[in-house]
Amino acid sequence: MEDASLLPLAVVYLTAGVIAVPIARRLGLGSVLGYLIAGILIGPFTLQLVGNYSGVMHFAEFGVVIMLFLIGLEVRPSVLWAMRGVLFGLGGAQVVLTALVLAAAILALGLDWRAALALGFILSLSSTAVVLQTFAEKGLQHTSAGTATFGILLFQDISTIPMFAALPLLVLGAGQAAGPGDMLAQFPAWMHAMAVMAAVALIIIAGRYLTRPIFRFIADTRSREIFTATALLLVIAVTLLMEIVGLSAALGAFLAGVMLADSEYRRELESDIEPFRGLLLGLFFISVGAGINVGFIVQHLALVAALVIGLMAIKALMLFAIARVFRIDSRAASLTAVALAQGSEFAFVMLGIAQANGIIETRISVLATAAVAISMALTPLALMGYQRWCTRSLSSGPEPENDAFDERPDVIVAGFGRFSQIAARLLIVNGFKTSTLDASAEQVELVRRFGRRVYYGDATRLDLLKASGAADAKLLIVAIDDRDQAETLVEIAARHFPNLKILARAYDRRHTYRLLEKGAHIVERETFEASLTLGAEALKFLGFKDFQAERAARLFRRHDENVFRALAPVWKDEERFIIASKETSDRMNDLLAADIQSMLQETEDGSA
Repeated sequence: MEDASLLPLAVVYLTAGVIAVPIARRLGLGSVLGYLIAGILIGPFTLQLVGNYSGVMHFAEFGVVIMLFLIGLEVRPSVLWAMRGVLFGLGGAQVVLTALVLAAAILALGLDWRAALALGFILSLSSTAVVLQTFAEKGLQHTSAGTATFGILLFQDISTIPMFAALPLLVLGAGQAAGPGDMLAQFPAWMHAMAVMAAVALIIIAGRYLTRPIFRFIADTRSREIFTATALLLVIAVTLLMEIVGLSAALGAFLAGVMLADSEYRRELESDIEPFRGLLLGLFFISVGAGINVGFIVQHLALVAALVIGLMAIKALMLFAIARVFRIDSRAASLTAVALAQGSEFAFVMLGIAQANGIIETRISVLATAAVAISMALTPLALMGYQRWCTRSLSSGPEPENDAFDERPDVIVAGFGRFSQIAARLLIVNGFKTSTLDASAEQVELVRRFGRRVYYGDATRLDLLKASGAADAKLLIVAIDDRDQAETLVEIAARHFPNLKILARAYDRRHTYRLLEKGAHIVERETFEASLTLGAEALKFLGFKDFQAERAARLFRRHDENVFRALAPVWKDEERFIIASKETSDRMNDLLAADIQSMLQETEDGSA
């Protein structure tokens, strides 16, 4: 299979995933474990349907990079600061203390102190891909355990920067290789450090000041495929830059995402890249499974089992103790401990660097790789066991939610023009959270100058609605200028999000009927209330008293509602609608005039 073309290889990987994942999910094992089992079955150590998986693994790791980029898009710098206690306190304590305890245990086994220290820090990391994917499937992201887990994983991802930089400093002998991917190894350490800082600074500056004009230019072309290509180019460019300086590509992608988290194009970027993330992460998990050497594990079963149990037990105990010290309730602390007890996908890369530099022996690297891979595969099972034996439901109960990084909106506003701005402002000043989308890059840029948080994107896209929080929101306000798009949006929202109450702006009476037919709950004609208010003011200038003008406006509104109901049966037939509109309006106008005259007579007689 090593010399085979890409197509047969793609068929094998995709077939394995398509068969294994639905079966695993039907059995309640989750998609991550399904992918891992598929990889084990097709791998070079079992059915041998694929040969050297390392090339595929290198490509599949791009799924982790994209995932970190999407995580970064959800975490604005202000949110990072709000999470500083969980991020730097809990996360920092977990990495340092767990690494030292693991290093002490490894040192007791007779390894050199440098190898023990390297392995301690490498194994202190947990799998962002496995944990976040599993939490998303179980609906645990928004619990207090989800917040603690996210903060720890975030710090772990950040901590890979100094880890990658520090590994070459532990070299046992002179003249060792600098590790895969490190193109600056031949230069002095201070030059390497300067290159790392320059790369990080470039990502921050470019993400802050250069990407917005680029995305604005692309958005003006209204070419979705070019927008998607630009987003992928950004992630790939960051990945390449990080590899040049020998750092974690995932960390660079995360930083790029954070820099774009305040951008008006954030939601569009999420929706365009999300499909690639899911596919590549699945490929990554299959590659991890394919890399598990079943024969080696069987041959050293007792030793590997002891390493896996020891690794997961030490990490779980340390995580639980640290979480309790930081006053996280025992239920959330135990869930966090079980969720993060495995090794990390970064371990595969770091172990390769440590082995290439001579810090650890090849045999130790193989054993550690097997232990990490098995611990990742056992995580979904461990969470299932926790769910079954320790609590009735991981996602239910009275545990408080922490919204430090969760922006679930109360209301989604589609279209942020002159009409919806007023409604949105009224909601915001009354304490409700809104998520706003507008398909005009110029409008988004203009509104953002006034400090309003508006995102660029076409709200009629189902994936974009999901990214904006439609599954959790209570209301959808549809204020799109294009009448056909407004109807499409109402229809999509009504079909896919039955939890949403849909309030829509209509262009005219017939548009109102169409929106109601598509599933809108309340429809307001865009000029009706303003025209009615202006008409009442006109009556005042023409001699009506204030209360007379207001009563006349109320009478008009009531009669107009009667006209609306009377025309509902014939609105689809244009000819009948025109004839009925004229007849009904004339009749209603006569009735309205009579009612207003009666009202004026009553007020003149002093009976009002």
